[in-house]
Amino acid sequence: MKRLVVLSCVALAVCLPSCHKPQERQAQPVVTEDPVQVDAHTAEVVAKINSVSAYEVPDLALQEDEDYAETTEDVRPFRHVEPYKEHFLVQMEYTGPGRAIPEPEHVDTVKVGFIGPIMSTVSVATGGKSHEEPLGIKMLQGARLAIEEANASGGYLRRSIPFELVVSNDNGLWGASGNEIVKMAYKDHVWAILGTIDGANSHIAIRVALKAEITMMNSGDTDPTFIETNIPWVFRCISDDRQQGYLLVDYLYRKLGLDRVGIIRSSNRYGRFGVREIVDGSRRLGHPIILEMAYQLGLDDFSLQLERLKEVDVQAIVHWGDAREGALILNQMRQMGMEQPYFACDRCLLDEFVTLAGPNADGVICTSPWNPTHTDEKYLAFRERFRERFGEEPETYAAHAYDGMDMILWAIQVAGLNRAKIRDVLAHRAQPWEGVTGDIALSAALDDVGEVYLARREGDRWQYYSRQDLGVPREYTPLRDRTEAAMAQVSRQ
Repeated sequence: MKRLVVLSCVALAVCLPSCHKPQERQAQPVVTEDPVQVDAHTAEVVAKINSVSAYEVPDLALQEDEDYAETTEDVRPFRHVEPYKEHFLVQMEYTGPGRAIPEPEHVDTVKVGFIGPIMSTVSVATGGKSHEEPLGIKMLQGARLAIEEANASGGYLRRSIPFELVVSNDNGLWGASGNEIVKMAYKDHVWAILGTIDGANSHIAIRVALKAEITMMNSGDTDPTFIETNIPWVFRCISDDRQQGYLLVDYLYRKLGLDRVGIIRSSNRYGRFGVREIVDGSRRLGHPIILEMAYQLGLDDFSLQLERLKEVDVQAIVHWGDAREGALILNQMRQMGMEQPYFACDRCLLDEFVTLAGPNADGVICTSPWNPTHTDEKYLAFRERFRERFGEEPETYAAHAYDGMDMILWAIQVAGLNRAKIRDVLAHRAQPWEGVTGDIALSAALDDVGEVYLARREGDRWQYYSRQDLGVPREYTPLRDRTEAAMAQVSRQ
């Protein structure tokens, strides 16, 4: 049974060393009848960060991981040699003085930032006309619901004041995205930020967040390199394309026994970085990708790419891009007589893909960062509330944004109005976050390394399968054993 420590609002007050002059300006917190409950480890973290002066760094244990991003032994880079150094296995530490900043005296609302693609734009960064607004709007819905529910439960409990969502559009321009972070951090005075989706813009945003020293929780960008920036203020509550790609690679070669796989992908950052681990993992397993073809966003005719893939006689095709293009490619494949199995990224789990693909969608397999068919009571209750609020089903971006915003609000309640302490509480949480998308376990790189899935379209619905369901082990299988198993399978046939 988990040990819980009830921390009153007074106990959680921002503590300053006696030598710090501004201490007398610190507002007196309001004791509420509904104190925040935290586990014993978090209570210890709070005590440590409240006990140091501006010139000290709290003695917080740093998480160390044995494997980065739950990498299976088969696809581990340089597994045959001992590397001189392995990155992203030890948690980044914040050593600045921000913990000594007192909680402001006059606050009417506790502002939390949101940045995502919610209005159409045109830019080079997005490959022309923007295309991620439907995803950003769903993300905004999930964040808004979390804020509304927190306010219905009393808002920021120390002051009995509401939370306020400050919304900014991620318009696809690098400089503009950075400006939005500056605006929220210094003009709007938000305490943390949730966002965004586009990989290029996310990279710019988190670098500005580093300079502003403000927590940024990402719930929509699955770019594997997003978290590989060594920025201690960055979190991600959705599993990335690296982990999803590893599962797909294991399934293609270790389960299905395929040998000749081709890739067709979008030419933007999402497609380019999304397939990188699939390409590398395939090569490391002894089955290099036969051909990789890219297409421009907004294209309607994919005959050039598909003819090339047809000529090299691939056994299966993997698509990485948006739902619209994924469905059009699938339909054109079938019209050309290409009956190869079709695999795709999680964006093809959207309703748009099924609507455009029609009966061709049957049998398609997509990667997924979660299982939206699970029957956990917390998720079912969230699903009902979301449908009542917005009149539609929550999907990946809405559900993960809800979880990400919930994590931010919890950290604010526990740490108080201090950006560094909000970051500390999130970064040093020992237990996985029990979210509506499942358990969110943060790695040392502060990335979600929870379970990922493959979803297969069967009839009128998607069926989700974990690694265990698929019978794909994580253990290393030597090349000799894999060859002998393949030969035995051939002899049986």
